[in-house]
This record gives sequence, C-alpha cells and structure tokens, in this order.
Amino acid sequence: MPRNRIRGHRSEVTGQIAFALYEVLMGVAIFSFGVLALGRAVENCLNASALNAEENRVRLILANRMAEVQTAPGLPDAAKEFVINTGYGTVKLIQKRVPSGLQDDNGAEISGLHHVTLTAKWVRAGTDQSEQIEFYVYRPG
Repeated sequence: MPRNRIRGHRSEVTGQIAFALYEVLMGVAIFSFGVLALGRAVENCLNASALNAEENRVRLILANRMAEVQTAPGLPDAAKEFVINTGYGTVKLIQKRVPSGLQDDNGAEISGLHHVTLTAKWVRAGTDQSEQIEFYVYRPG
C-alpha cells in the first residue's frame, strides 16, 4: 500500500473515533439535563405534598373547632384565641361570635342565632397565611 493511502485511512479512522466521542459527549449532556429536570420535578412534587399536608392539617383544626362550638351546650365565647402546635409549626386559631343580625319576615331580629367566625393564621416560609370559616349557631335563650 502506498503511504498516502495509509495516511488517508488513518485520518478517516481518527475522524470516525472523534465523531463517536462527540456523539457520546452529546448523549451524556442530554442525559444530564434530563436527570436535572427530573430531580427538579421530584422536588416540586415533594414541596406540593408538604404544602397540601399543612393545609389539610389547618382545615382539620378548623373543622374540629367548629364541631366543638356546634356541639357545646351554651353560648360560644364572644372572642377566644388558641395557639396550636402542629407538626408544621404553630397555628393561631381566633374565634369570634356576634349576633347574626338576620331578620324574620316581619323585620324582627331572630334571637338566639349567632354568627361564628374561625380564623386560622400561620407562617409558611416567612409569609403570613390564613384560612377562615364562618357558620351560624342557634342557642335559644
């Protein structure tokens, strides 16, 4: 074989090896971006799950207090505050009661009907959060 032909064959083989190396590097880069994106998606799912669990805990606190107020004999307190330690931090529960102000067909105020507001306040990542429910309680008197 002539020398030029051998030299051309070597440069052709070297070019194929270089191209194969380039393909492998591109494949590794694409795979790395995919793994990073997947990691970010998993992190977002975990954060969303934690936030959902925290909000469910607050809703449960509100529902429990509402059940206590509705089933307790006598008139609910006009104003009351609770500090509840959850697994996600402390929640401040504020209870307020006012007369309903509702009137019957004759325009007279309905006695014994009270409007109760429960407000839960907590801090998530340095930001104040709150959730509120309102309901009526009838206590004839």
